[in-house]
Amino acid sequence: MKRILLAGLMAGSTLLNVSAQAEDTVTAVHAFPETLIYTKSFLSFVDKVNEAGKGVVQIEVRGGPEAIGMFQQPDAVRDGIVDMVYTPGSFYGGALPEKDAMVASNLTAVETRENGGIELIDQIHQEKMGLKYLGWFDSGVCYNLWTRNAPTFDESGNLEVEGLKLRGNNVYNAFFTNYLGAQVIDLPTGEVYSALQRGVVDATGWTQIGLIDLKWNEFLNYRIEPCFFSTDLGVIINLEKWNSLSDESKKILQDVAIQHEKDSVAALRAKRDEDFAALDAAGMTVVSLEGDAKANYLAAAREKTWERMKGLMADQPGGTDNYDKLIELFYDLNAAN
Repeated sequence: MKRILLAGLMAGSTLLNVSAQAEDTVTAVHAFPETLIYTKSFLSFVDKVNEAGKGVVQIEVRGGPEAIGMFQQPDAVRDGIVDMVYTPGSFYGGALPEKDAMVASNLTAVETRENGGIELIDQIHQEKMGLKYLGWFDSGVCYNLWTRNAPTFDESGNLEVEGLKLRGNNVYNAFFTNYLGAQVIDLPTGEVYSALQRGVVDATGWTQIGLIDLKWNEFLNYRIEPCFFSTDLGVIINLEKWNSLSDESKKILQDVAIQHEKDSVAALRAKRDEDFAALDAAGMTVVSLEGDAKANYLAAAREKTWERMKGLMADQPGGTDNYDKLIELFYDLNAAN
C-alpha cells in the first residue's frame, strides 16, 4: 500500500513539474503589412525570441491589420483579445499622450533605455492602460515631407503649403496644422497608394525608409529636408498576460527586446541609406530649407508636439506631473539642429 501511495505521489510530483515547466505562448499582431520594413523588423524580433525561448516561451503571430484593424489593435491588447501588439504609440495617443515625447525625440531607444526614459514610459503604460511596454523598436529614423510637385517657398525661405493636398495622421498633424497651417486629409497607411494614384493627395509625411516598400515613390518626386520627429513603434503586452508568464519567459522577452532595440537602430539606418541611394538613382529630388526657416521648422515640429502632449496630459489623471521629466529623458536640446 505504501509503495502504491509513494508511486502515486511521485507521479503527481512529475505531473506538477511538467505543468510548471509548460511553454508559455504569447499571441501577437502587427500594425502594418508584412511587406513593410518595420513589420519585417518586428518579425525578426519574434524569430529571435522563438529561438532563445524554445521550451520556455514562444510568440505566435496571428497576422497584421487584416487580422485586427490597425487602429483597433491597442484596444485589443488592452482587452486581452491578443497578448502582444507591435504598433506606433500614436495609434493610442488619446489614452496615452505621453507617447509624444517619443514622437518629438532626437534620441534613440538605446539612449533612453540607459537614462530611464523607457522605464518611465513603461510605468505610464502600466498605470494608464494596463499594458507592459516591452521595447521601443526601430528608433533613430526620422520623418520627411514628400511631395509630388516641386515645393515652393516664401521670400523668407519658409515652406508654402497653400493648395497642397497633404495626407496627415496622428503622428504629425499638430505640426502640419498648427505650424504649417495645412489642411490635412487623414488617411491610414493602406489607403495612401490609391489616394496618390487618384490625386486625392499629392504630399505626405513619412519616415526616411519604407517609401519604396509601399510603392509611393511611383508618385512622389521630392523629399524636403530637414527630417523631423522619430518613429514611435513599440511592443506592448497585456499586463495580466505579462504577469502570468514565468520569470524565465519574462527575462527572455525583455532581454531579446533590449538587444533588438540596439540591433534595429543599426539595421534601419543602413536601410535608410540604401533607400535614399535607390530613390536618388530613380530621380528623387532633395530640397532643403536653410537658415532661420530650417531652424523654425524643426523647432515647430518639436514644440507643437510638446504642446499637444501637455494639453492632453492636463485632461487626464496625474495631469502634467511627468511632462518636464519626459522632455528631459527623450530630448537633447544640445544635439538639436
